[in-house]
Amino acid sequence: MTEIQKPLQAVIAEQEKICKEHPNNIIAHHTLGLLYRQTGRADDAIRELKRAIELDDHSVESYINLGAIYFDRGDVARALELNEKALAITPNMAEAHVNIGLIRQQEGDAAAAVECYEKAIQIDPHLLTAWLNLTSACTMLEQDDKAVEAARQAVTLEPDSGMAHNNLAVALYFKGEYKEAMQHLERAKELGYSVDPRFVQGLNAKMEQ
Repeated sequence: MTEIQKPLQAVIAEQEKICKEHPNNIIAHHTLGLLYRQTGRADDAIRELKRAIELDDHSVESYINLGAIYFDRGDVARALELNEKALAITPNMAEAHVNIGLIRQQEGDAAAAVECYEKAIQIDPHLLTAWLNLTSACTMLEQDDKAVEAARQAVTLEPDSGMAHNNLAVALYFKGEYKEAMQHLERAKELGYSVDPRFVQGLNAKMEQ
């Protein structure tokens, strides 16, 4: 057990105690589910989040987080169902739109994904994940100008996000802006982002031409 994990395990133990003493406490079960997920205990996380939903079938955050676990497990149908339930309760849940966009993008429907991300951005223009995913979906559709615009918005929102700089580098690469792409790639590295070595090689080759 690492030094970081030790205090987290203590927090989990305390939360387990709260759930035992207050079995109908929705927030307690939801929080415990998040803690289990954070420590890789997916089955336990699913159990607690389902318990939160049993106690309150309008627990939107529980639907969202439960859907994320199923998405990570590759159960896309179940993840989609849970996010759609969240939207049925709260149509302006930006995160649910992003999650459905991710599912559509994984299914290969980048156009549908773009629509989902744009809905999320209309609801919450400061949602970084929406801009990041919009960048990749637009790149898939070869909408290079739109991809660069979305990537720039992400960098503006989070200047210290290595992923945002990497995504902008990729978008600029496909637009043929190799020099600026290299600048953002280097910034992504500085911020500790693990860049794709194949992309580095390809960009270096373009810079040498």
